[in-house]
Amino acid sequence: MSKADNLKDFLDLAQWSRSELGALLDLAADLKAVPEKFSQALAGKSLAMIFKKSSTRTRVSFEVGMFQLGGQAIFMSSAHTQVGRGEPLKDTARVLSRYVDGIMIRTFDHAEVETLAQYATVPVINGLTDFLHPCQVLTDIFTIKERLGLDLGDFDGLKIAYIGDGNNMANSWINAALRFGFDLKIACPAGYEPDAALLAQVNRQSSGSGRVAVFLDPLSAAKGAVVLNTDVWASMGQEDEARERRQVFAGYQINEKLLKIAAPDPLVLHCLPAHRGEEITASVFEKYQDLIFTQAENRMHVQKALLVTLLNR
Repeated sequence: MSKADNLKDFLDLAQWSRSELGALLDLAADLKAVPEKFSQALAGKSLAMIFKKSSTRTRVSFEVGMFQLGGQAIFMSSAHTQVGRGEPLKDTARVLSRYVDGIMIRTFDHAEVETLAQYATVPVINGLTDFLHPCQVLTDIFTIKERLGLDLGDFDGLKIAYIGDGNNMANSWINAALRFGFDLKIACPAGYEPDAALLAQVNRQSSGSGRVAVFLDPLSAAKGAVVLNTDVWASMGQEDEARERRQVFAGYQINEKLLKIAAPDPLVLHCLPAHRGEEITASVFEKYQDLIFTQAENRMHVQKALLVTLLNR
């Protein structure tokens, strides 16, 4: 069996058009403003949630989101399922497709998400891989749009800076720049740049707005930025590198110095968890904590929009 033509996955922002992503953002705004209107939108629907990486925000936001939409979410850790005992993902995909209406996976290897989507006959959502984190970055776009009161066209040429590791967040921001048309400036140490093939592909496709530039100097990236955002220096699975990374990334911190050269009253985002004193100072974090925790809350609203869109087809 193959996936029906009217079913779609959410593995990568690049798979969706700007208008499709805009529709998701509009739906997320409705879901946040009038949640009771959608209380039975997914009545009788089930979402399987596969976790090879532990989680706080991803698990709770998807699980509560399904409950608020009238459906149910089923938590599946690799330690307590056949996935953790060597069952091929393609078999897991095929059997789950006969039980549930959608699958969300949070894992290490991006190829696992692609395999799951290839063999599943229900929609698959990328909850996070080491390569991409599309749910988080779509949420960040929603948060910027909401806080600044922007229309979709207002993102053209908007200056956004990402300071830190060229990880799954940086890669997803690159895809977002292409889709939404903002100018993205990334600052990271040599050897820790975002995916080279992705950068080359995006810059080939970009013209005018949606430009992406990578700098060694955080000040060059932050200059005039309307949005400053960051992530931890050592992601899950990189714990053994944490000490070395603290030394390498010591200058790649969102602090008062960066705020002074950014645009007036910039937004500061952090996907959490935050290591105060490393990628962001405690004082800057607390100054923007309301926005950062609104950003965390918005994961649920944006993912509810994804669930309604994907599981109702």
